[in-house]
Amino acid sequence: MIELILPAVASCIVAFFVVFLMTPPLIKFLEKRNFTVKDVNKKENVLVARPGGLSIIVGIIASEIVLYTFLQLNEILVILFTTSIAFVIGYIDDRKYFKMHNQRWFKPIALAIAAIPIIAFGAYTSDLAFPLFGTVQIPILYLALIFLMIPITGNTINSIDVLNGVASGFMVIASFSLSICLFITQNYEIAIVSLPLGFVSLAFYKYHKIPSKIFPGDSGALTFGAMYGAIAIVGGVEIIAAVALLPAVLNSFLFLSSVKQIRGKPVEHTDDFQLKATDDKTAPVTLVRLILAGGSLSEKQVGFTIFKLGIFSGILAIITAFMMGVSL
Repeated sequence: MIELILPAVASCIVAFFVVFLMTPPLIKFLEKRNFTVKDVNKKENVLVARPGGLSIIVGIIASEIVLYTFLQLNEILVILFTTSIAFVIGYIDDRKYFKMHNQRWFKPIALAIAAIPIIAFGAYTSDLAFPLFGTVQIPILYLALIFLMIPITGNTINSIDVLNGVASGFMVIASFSLSICLFITQNYEIAIVSLPLGFVSLAFYKYHKIPSKIFPGDSGALTFGAMYGAIAIVGGVEIIAAVALLPAVLNSFLFLSSVKQIRGKPVEHTDDFQLKATDDKTAPVTLVRLILAGGSLSEKQVGFTIFKLGIFSGILAIITAFMMGVSL
C-alpha cells in the first residue's frame, strides 16, 4: 500500500495541472477558429468555446502513463485504449458529420466497439458482485454487459451535460466516490488508477463552471463516461458505480422513456431568464425538468441541486461498498 503513494500523488498532480494549464490556450484556439456555440441559458448572446475534450483526454493520457511507468498494469492500458476510442468517437460527433446525415446509430454502436480492449486484454471477471448476496457468475451474459456498459456510462454523462459545469462537477463527485469505494473493497491498485479521473474533472470544472468559458462537448463527456465505465468493469465494482451515477442514470432513463413523443423542449425561460419546467406534454421528461417542477430556479441553483443528488448517491455507493465487504 505504501509503495502506491508516490505514483498516486504524481499521477494526480499531472492529471490536474495538465488540464488546468492546457485549457486556457485551448479556449483561445477554439475561439480564434470560431469553434463556439451559444450558451442558450444566458440572456445575452454569449458564445462559449467547444469542444474541450482535447485537454481532458491529454490530462488522462499523461496521468495514466505516469501510473503505468510505476505499476506496469495491463488494466491501465485497457482504460487508456477504451477512453481514447471514446474521445475519438465524441470528437467525430462534435464535428456533426453523422448528426448532419441523421445517423443516430453511430454513437451507441461506436461506443460498444470502444469496449473491445477490455475483452481483448481479459481485464475483467465474469462475476457480478452484489451487496450482502455475494457474487453471481454470468460468463456469457457478462460479455454482453461490457458492450452495454461503456455506451451507457458514456451517453449518461453526455445526457446530463445540459448546464454550465454540471457534467464536470458531477464527475468530480461520482469519480471520487468510486475511488473511495475501490479503497473500501481493497482494490487498491485500481483505486489509484481511478484517481486521475477525479482530478481531471476538477481541473476542467474550473473553466466549465458558471459562467462557462468552455464546454466539454461530446468528446469530453464521452471521455468522462467511458473512463468511468471502464474503471467500474476493470475494478469489478459495476453495481457500486451504477449507484454513484444514479442521478445521471435516472436522467437518461427518463429521457429515453419519453423519446418517442419528443417535440418540445423540457425547459423554458422566465422573463428574468431563470429556468422553469415546460407545460408542453410532448416535451421529454428529464432530471432538470423534475427539479424545476416545484418552481423556477436559476441555472446555478439547478446545478447545485444535481450536485447534492450526486453527493447523496456517492454516499449510497460508499455504504454499498461497505456492504460488499460484509458479503465477501
